[in-house]
Amino acid sequence: MADETKIGTHWQDDELDVIVADYFAMLAADLSGRPYVKSRHSAVLMAQIGRTHRSVEFKHQNISAVLDELGMPWIPGYKPKRNYQNAIFNAIDRYLTAHPAILEAAQNLSPLPPLPADIFVAPPTPIANEPIPERLRRLVQKFDPVERDQRNRSLGRAGEEFVVEVERRHLTTANRSDLARKIRWIAAEEGDGAGYDVLSFDPTGRELLLEVKTTNGSARTPFFLSWNERQLAVERPTDWRIYRVHLFARDPHIFTIAPPLEQAVHLRPESWRASF
Repeated sequence: MADETKIGTHWQDDELDVIVADYFAMLAADLSGRPYVKSRHSAVLMAQIGRTHRSVEFKHQNISAVLDELGMPWIPGYKPKRNYQNAIFNAIDRYLTAHPAILEAAQNLSPLPPLPADIFVAPPTPIANEPIPERLRRLVQKFDPVERDQRNRSLGRAGEEFVVEVERRHLTTANRSDLARKIRWIAAEEGDGAGYDVLSFDPTGRELLLEVKTTNGSARTPFFLSWNERQLAVERPTDWRIYRVHLFARDPHIFTIAPPLEQAVHLRPESWRASF
């Protein structure tokens, strides 16, 4: 039963630590395919910390929203809500700092996930660069999803392999098995310097130069773009495409981005090459 003295009050650190730990326990079960019952977890939390069901469910949605900003999977059914209490950032920071393996476990993958029938989806609509809470900004900088995706070579290779299979099936379905056999995984054969990862074709035989960007996060998770990739997009705008693979661990989908890139995404320089 809820503690009436807590209704309408801010959550305390000990309460937030309990619900964050329980959320990650459910998330681990969800990602590994182990059964769990959200209502039972909520009931235990309500009894333990004295918060109402509505308050517990809303806090779960706040946690989902922060994980979405961090480019991490979140629990289906707890749709992200971003009207945060600032203390939730500190609680998630404490948990991830104490359990850093979770950041890697959420990235690592075993066999390729199945291909949904509706694999291609529309890209997210660009939004204005709205300010985010400073504490959230620092949290994202500390556990930067773009850096994590960039460092995780196994995730990148798995996404590229996934796209190769998607393209082969697409061309085979279009009665162009001859073209499907010509698809090349350039990044695996020649390395990462070509400015694209996969050489594919459309059903007419036109070359497609596919740069694959993979994340376990949502469609809006940012990504890095190299100088080579951007230059090739300028030189061959008709053929070059970004395939943004997202939600890869659970429900992989792809949206495409075609040049000119400035019309589809916000581009911001973040590093420089220094020489003498």
